[in-house]
Amino acid sequence: MGFKHVGVWKLSGEKILYNLELCSNLKNVLYAFICDKSVLYIGKTTQQLKKRMYGYQNPGPTQSTNIKGNGLIRKLVTSGKEVEILALPDNGLLYYGGFHVNLAAGLEDSIVSTIKPPWNKMGI
Repeated sequence: MGFKHVGVWKLSGEKILYNLELCSNLKNVLYAFICDKSVLYIGKTTQQLKKRMYGYQNPGPTQSTNIKGNGLIRKLVTSGKEVEILALPDNGLLYYGGFHVNLAAGLEDSIVSTIKPPWNKMGI
């Protein structure tokens, strides 16, 4: 579909850290967390990708999605697994009736219902 590897999650002491090699400043991004070639989660963001990943890395006390995601990522990287971050940026070329269509928003539900990533079912 055009997803590309843009980074990884790693463990640094007790903290999980993301490292984005590409797309960190892009907005309207559909992203995926992958481990052992399995899609674990599909999400979208209208903010910069680095800001969205920062939310998982440093969840606030009321951010239930970020708290759950942080715990799931932490569990894998603590066990020595690598969690890849893939992204499908919006190229800004999709229009319908003169209106820009956010590619991430338009694809997320369909991809999640087709692939059924386990972390999406848990409501992260």
